[in-house]
Parts: sequence; structure tokens; C-alpha cells
Amino acid sequence: MDFEAAYIVDSVGETPTTFKSAMESSDSGKWKEACDSEFDSLQRNDTWEIVPLPKGRKAIGCRWVFRVKENQDGEVERFKARLVAKGFSQKFGVDYEETFAPVAKFTSIRVVLSMAAKYGLMLHQMDVKTAFLNGSLNEDIYMDQPDGYLDATQPDYVCKLKRSLYGLKQSPRMWNQTIDGFMIKMGFKGSANRTTASTSSETTKT
Repeated sequence: MDFEAAYIVDSVGETPTTFKSAMESSDSGKWKEACDSEFDSLQRNDTWEIVPLPKGRKAIGCRWVFRVKENQDGEVERFKARLVAKGFSQKFGVDYEETFAPVAKFTSIRVVLSMAAKYGLMLHQMDVKTAFLNGSLNEDIYMDQPDGYLDATQPDYVCKLKRSLYGLKQSPRMWNQTIDGFMIKMGFKGSANRTTASTSSETTKT
């Protein structure tokens, strides 16, 4: 079994760290397909618009992050590529202001599980695909066009971000505000101590 697992890992090659190395690898076709899928998703979400860089502003960079996703047996399930902004180059007061976003505390999770057990409630778990892209930005942030997807008609232009792309300092906060707003519209009430827990007294929303 160890030999089989080692063979599987070796057969897909080393995970690339740049777009260039991905396109030069033995799995270039699969990595390109993964990048195309990610780029199409960003386009569908209207993540940015191509504009000239305003005078006095500096565009932040971006990079591709690659990962081979395996199933529970260690077999390759699919190749994943994600475009992330280089948030470390953002400037406070220019590219972002507040960044705080609450996360679920173990205490809150235990309370929910305890209530479900006590009252015989159904528990549901869900995942929001590309969650951060659902958050809209309040700041004007300019980013370099991604490697491999330069607009040939406007190569000197940059991406003016509309959505909170992964890697931005404020992305977790913007997503939190978005999901909070959605929960409120659904009739839920946020927790006073900002633990990310929301409640509703209606039985259909328990």
C-alpha cells in the first residue's frame, strides 16, 4: 500500500508554485484546465473590471496557488488552482481599513450541538463555494492582471477589484458582513457577543 501511495504521488509530479512552472510541468494540461476553471468562475462573479491604473496609485500583485486534491484512499481526485491577491502589499488607509472578522468559538459549537441533542433537532452542514467572492469591496483596490490571462487588447491595464478576492486583508470581514446580512434577511438574529452564532425563534428556521 505504501508503494502504491508513493507511486500515485510521484505520477502527478511536484506541485508547482508559479503559473510558469505549472505550464512547464508534466501535468501542464491538467493545471491549465484548473486555471481556466478558476478564471471562468472569477469572470462569472464579476470579480473585477479592466481599467487604466490611476495616477498616484500602485497595483498589488497576485499569484496562482496550486493543489492536488486526493480522496480518502490517497488517489488523485482533481487538480485545483486558485488566484489569490498579494494582500501583504496592501497599504492601510489606502487599500483597506478594518479587517476584524469573528470566527466560530468552540463554546458556541458545543452549545449548538448540546441543544440539538437535547431537543432532537436536525443538524445540517454546508460549504459556500468561493465564499469570499460573495463579498463586495468598499475600497478601490487595483491588482495586476493574472499570469496567463493578460488582456491582449489592454496589456498595460490593471484589474479594479469589485469582489473580496482571496488574499486581501479585508476579505474575511467582507464575507462575514455578507453572510450576516443574509441571515438577518432570513429572519435570524445575530449574537450580541459576536460569536458568529445566529438564532431564530421560528420552528422552521431552527
